[in-house]
Amino acid sequence: MKIMLDAGHGPETLGKQTPDGKLKEFEFNQAVVQIIKRELECCGVIVMLSHPGTSDVPLSERTNLANKLGVQAFISIHANAFGSSWNNVSGIETFTYTKPSEQSKILAKWIQDSLCSITNRSNRGVKQANFAVLRDTIMPAVLVECGFMTNNAEAALLQSSHYRNLCAKAIAYAILCWKQKN
Repeated sequence: MKIMLDAGHGPETLGKQTPDGKLKEFEFNQAVVQIIKRELECCGVIVMLSHPGTSDVPLSERTNLANKLGVQAFISIHANAFGSSWNNVSGIETFTYTKPSEQSKILAKWIQDSLCSITNRSNRGVKQANFAVLRDTIMPAVLVECGFMTNNAEAALLQSSHYRNLCAKAIAYAILCWKQKN
């Protein structure tokens, strides 16, 4: 199996950070993607990355690369935000496209359930959205929001290596379970 991991956004994307500026979203995304990559490669999965992580890469280039390489799944990793100030919105959610394939729905459910179980964070559910990385890919695709950068408690978790490892292992486990069923 060959999959593509996407560390959502890029290192220079403006505004994607905690209200106090201590964490850029990309720092979390990139760290989790690298751990997932190691976990999956140990299990024989071929893992491609949507971008090198050194600069921002347009979404169309990411989806075109996934389509061109013929990967079996596209997983985009993110940290969520609600506005730009601290608030109490919290939890984990996973997105599929507005007209998802059956396999996208199954993969999203595996990831959502695994993440909520291992992290013990609030389950905001599997949702649908018209995000480019979901709409413009031709394989099962999901976008995972691992917690809110605008929630003080979750921001602290997103900055911790322990939480990053939990998220990565939960996502890797879900991908492997999905792979076994297909």
